[in-house]
Amino acid sequence: MVSEVVELKGHIIDSLLLPKVLDDIMDHRGSFEILRIAVGKRKSDPSAAQIRVCASSRAHLQELLKRIEQHGAVVAAQRDAELKRAPKDGVFPEGFYSTTNLPTWVRLKGRWARVTPTEMDCGIAVNRSSGQARCLPMHRVRQGDVVVCGSIGVRVTPLERSRSPEVFQFMGSAVSSERPKTRIIRALADEMRAMRRRHKKILVVAGPAVVHTGAAGYLEQLIRRGFVDVLFAGNGLATHDIEYALYGTSLGIHLDRGIPAREGHEHHMRAINTIRRLGGIRQAVQAGVVRGGIMHACVRHGVTVVLAGSIRDDGPLPDVLTDTMVAQDRMRSAVAGVGLALMIASTLHAVATGNLLPATVKTVCVDINPAVVTKLTDRGSFQSLGLVMDSESFLRELLQQLRRR
Repeated sequence: MVSEVVELKGHIIDSLLLPKVLDDIMDHRGSFEILRIAVGKRKSDPSAAQIRVCASSRAHLQELLKRIEQHGAVVAAQRDAELKRAPKDGVFPEGFYSTTNLPTWVRLKGRWARVTPTEMDCGIAVNRSSGQARCLPMHRVRQGDVVVCGSIGVRVTPLERSRSPEVFQFMGSAVSSERPKTRIIRALADEMRAMRRRHKKILVVAGPAVVHTGAAGYLEQLIRRGFVDVLFAGNGLATHDIEYALYGTSLGIHLDRGIPAREGHEHHMRAINTIRRLGGIRQAVQAGVVRGGIMHACVRHGVTVVLAGSIRDDGPLPDVLTDTMVAQDRMRSAVAGVGLALMIASTLHAVATGNLLPATVKTVCVDINPAVVTKLTDRGSFQSLGLVMDSESFLRELLQQLRRR
């Protein structure tokens, strides 16, 4: 048997960090011995524990340490992080440390350096001369880059339970259609106003169902009222929004009457062709061809828009980024400064965005399909709040709450 002593500090009892650590150790065939524990007597007092973690092999121990570090467990013996050089472009060294979306530090020459930005599923590159550490996506690593390996010398700070009651904390990340939705949306409206006061950005990730369900007008009004700073979407949302602006249809259906238009199945292709002829969405708005809708509002109100394409796209629109790595990097740059993310009727774009966001960004995922909301949480965005409801009802209620105050 091999072992390592780890320490936990902070609100480890009421935030359930201590039981999570012990559960992870036992669930993955390890054992533990609590060497010392000091419990805070008041809600503001921190607690501390020292635990010996035992495993069957060094590799098994490293696996356990990696799992419990996301709950704030730090190896007690202070040692610098192990550093290795990347063997080739696009390849991390063996045993590289894979990041989470939690605040992370690495120990370099006896000092703790904050890893920036915070992003999951990356490596940590270190500048030996400056002592800086940064998250590095795999496709950006270059041969010879110095990369952190293993869990020794790495410290992660978990999100502790809020000391004050708030709806995001109260509801947790469980998914259910039986939620007090009005209360949650009212709290969300308050949070959006708070973000604007604090000059934090609000990100919306939206799927084409926003247009199909007739909710585009509500999102457009949110943009016009200054409650959207960044919009992530695909070719579908932009195409059907422009189709509606040009023809009054979405997928060939008159949204006001719910009946198919004559030769309406061609409308989305004709909309794409119009935008391609004019050179892009901005050019179409400036030319007065597109006079309303989500994309028109984004152009007029300076919203940062990233349209990431997929294999099934028609056209696509000239604004759509067809190189996924380029799109990912553009999204990565756009999330800087985001304090709140709304993911509405989108699966792939929501999961992709969740991978880029720090755990400190409050995230709300809205979809009529509970599996979509669950998938986001399962992928590691455990800070997300899920609402199982259709996008039209959600956006209408949200706009009403914002108008009310």
